[in-house]
Amino acid sequence: MSEEVQKNFLERIERKEKKEVCMQKSTKLLTSILLLLLVVSLVSFNVGCAKKEKTVVKLGFIGPLTGKYSKMGLGGLNSFKLAVKQWNESGKNKYVYEVVPFDDEGVPQKGVEVATKACSDPAIIAVAAHYNSMVAIATTDVFHKFGVVNVVWGAVLPSVTYGNDYPEVCRVNGTQVEQNEANAQLTVDKLGFKKFAIIYDTTDYGRGHLQYFKEALARRGITPIAEEGIVIDQKDYTTVLTKIKALNPEVIYFGGLTPEGVNIKLQMDKLGIKAQFLGTSGIKSDDFNSALGEHAEGVICMLDGAPVEKLPGGKAFIEAYNKEGYAEPPEAYGPFAYCAANILIRAIEKVGPDRAKVIEEVNKTDYEDIIGKIHFNEYGQNDVPLATPYVSQDGQWVPWDDSLYAKGERVLPGLAYREGKEWVNPYKKP
Repeated sequence: MSEEVQKNFLERIERKEKKEVCMQKSTKLLTSILLLLLVVSLVSFNVGCAKKEKTVVKLGFIGPLTGKYSKMGLGGLNSFKLAVKQWNESGKNKYVYEVVPFDDEGVPQKGVEVATKACSDPAIIAVAAHYNSMVAIATTDVFHKFGVVNVVWGAVLPSVTYGNDYPEVCRVNGTQVEQNEANAQLTVDKLGFKKFAIIYDTTDYGRGHLQYFKEALARRGITPIAEEGIVIDQKDYTTVLTKIKALNPEVIYFGGLTPEGVNIKLQMDKLGIKAQFLGTSGIKSDDFNSALGEHAEGVICMLDGAPVEKLPGGKAFIEAYNKEGYAEPPEAYGPFAYCAANILIRAIEKVGPDRAKVIEEVNKTDYEDIIGKIHFNEYGQNDVPLATPYVSQDGQWVPWDDSLYAKGERVLPGLAYREGKEWVNPYKKP
């Protein structure tokens, strides 16, 4: 082989080797780029999954948000929202919850209207509704018809749950039965009163209190010396009170709500009626004390369950509520509205946002919350074992057992009058 041919041969081999090296480098580079793109894609996919928003579930809240019962409704709504906020911030929730509020104005017809509106929205899976018993009674058929669960948070008329067999209607608070038995236990069994005059509003709510207080008295061999019905928004009670005054009762029992209760108590004092004033949960509001001032001193009322501040979680609820800076206090039924939200969300977290499944799960409710043990019986009614008596002391509702009256440091007006003594009002402005 000549030198020139050999040289050309070696050059061809060298060029071939260089080309193969270049191809190998290109292949490695392409492989690296593809791997990098794959890693970036996987990371992007995982980040996208992590940022995927949770399903939004809507919960309806119905109560008197305007009008003369609005303090109770707004206290309930704030408490309901607080529970929902805590769930949304817990990090344990499968869903994000949104509150849709409706104003029933404390009026039955309006209640039916807004309940229908809430149930007609398929995005609203469950509802907590009503402070006023007459509104709660009016809407039971609506929730049954649409197949939407309603956990009542404030209405106390027994027939709301016991008057039907609707699984859609449950209630977390107690009823007039427990309240009026507690009224009789305190005033008859403990304090020894025997002469009762009853004033009641003529709604289903007022007539319910009349019925169940009379039954509680009858079990103790007592018949009221007077029964007088009044109309809601009535302003002048002079005729009724003058008739009662002539009978010289030891106790005037009022089965009704705060606005009427305030007027009756003021006119009772103006007429110089020397009797103990006794109410139900219907007057346990901050408005009763603030409107009456010193005239509220020594008034007794009842509320379902034990005092929230004495129960596990109760103090934390009050602190969290105050921290939110709501314009209105939670009022008597705020803790029950808070628990109603927890009941609904617990059910949805377990079975998902399915109306039928949520109804079934809510009816299985059996757990501890800030109001104590919550257990729904076969009627969807929470088995509240007791009601707590409260007395107005220096402009605040104080649990009876914690009060200066129970400790003997102050004397109830009714006890002083029964002994033929003048009652000196010990009220101290807060």
